[in-house]
Amino acid sequence: MSHPKQVGQYKLGKLLIEGKTKQVFDVPDQPGYCLLLNKDRITAGDGVKAHDLEGKAAISNQTNAKVFEILKSAGIKTAFVKIASETAFLSKKCEMIPIEWVTRRLATGSFLKRNPGVPEGFRFTPPKQETFFKDDANHDPQWSEEQIISAKFNYNGLLIGRDEVDYMRKATILIFEILEKAWALRDCALIDMKIEFGVDTEGSIVLADVIDSDSWRLWPSGDKRLMVDKLVYRNLTTVTAADLDTVKRNFAWVKDQLDFLKPTIHHKVVVFMGSPADQEHCQKIAKAARELGLDVDLRVTSAHKATEETLRIMQQYEDTHGALVFIAVAGRSNGLGPVLSGNTSYPVINCPPPSDKLVQGHLVVPLRTVWIRMRYSNLS
Repeated sequence: MSHPKQVGQYKLGKLLIEGKTKQVFDVPDQPGYCLLLNKDRITAGDGVKAHDLEGKAAISNQTNAKVFEILKSAGIKTAFVKIASETAFLSKKCEMIPIEWVTRRLATGSFLKRNPGVPEGFRFTPPKQETFFKDDANHDPQWSEEQIISAKFNYNGLLIGRDEVDYMRKATILIFEILEKAWALRDCALIDMKIEFGVDTEGSIVLADVIDSDSWRLWPSGDKRLMVDKLVYRNLTTVTAADLDTVKRNFAWVKDQLDFLKPTIHHKVVVFMGSPADQEHCQKIAKAARELGLDVDLRVTSAHKATEETLRIMQQYEDTHGALVFIAVAGRSNGLGPVLSGNTSYPVINCPPPSDKLVQGHLVVPLRTVWIRMRYSNLS
């Protein structure tokens, strides 16, 4: 494949790396960034099977961009920046961690070969997580977490130890569950998927590389016979022009369906504070929620002095919203949370204002959990 001098508005520098389906270029005018250019090429079996597929690069580019925008809106740290052209996107420059993180909801494919006796379709709850060392010559052998830690990978000054592996494992499951719930809106079952992480120039671990129809198994209506992913191509013993057209139409269908994965539920986060003195703390909570795309109301009410009024306000929200979460902010007495939770079936999160006498936790994880449930589940 030739090396273009410019893509979109970006002048390209040297070719940093070239894979089976994409090229990565330096962008001299954008320090710390690179450009990923997709190829009109489809491969399987470590590149043993490969065909040109006109139009695939543009489809993959759009698919990847839509998936990463969904994940970025959920608060996932990614290397993706923006689309640069029909077939390319701008990304943070990363040193890639050579581990493929696989998440499985149902047992199928290579898992069955490595685990004889497990029936196809066995459901993993929670999702099964596996890791593979990226090594084409040895067919990407499976690695344990202990092997990853013992390898002492160091990228952009970050040593990959226990904490980093734990972070990537938890992020992998979270990413899968976000996309699983999103695809459920279109009656599609996300069966499994693979992702990769990199370390950016600031030493932070970010979701990197690409996520497209090469990255997952996707079964409409949960029916394997209706699969619309790369397995259709991989399973072909002979490949005709008609077969390639079917694969391309499947990929285009997936790209188009992603437009409908934007949530439409009328959601609301209601922050109840026991006193106006808690306003500053509540504003911080509201800011974190809004950064996740959640609609937030702040209400002042005392569960001790005005219990009926508190319950009336709560009832008003229950009557007009299908997806709700209440956050209770009160002092040491902390009666607000129990009053709310005892009178509603909706989630209630207690988050008292900071105090030397109180052990403070973190609200980021609960808020992200709330985001997933409210945006991609029917809570009504």
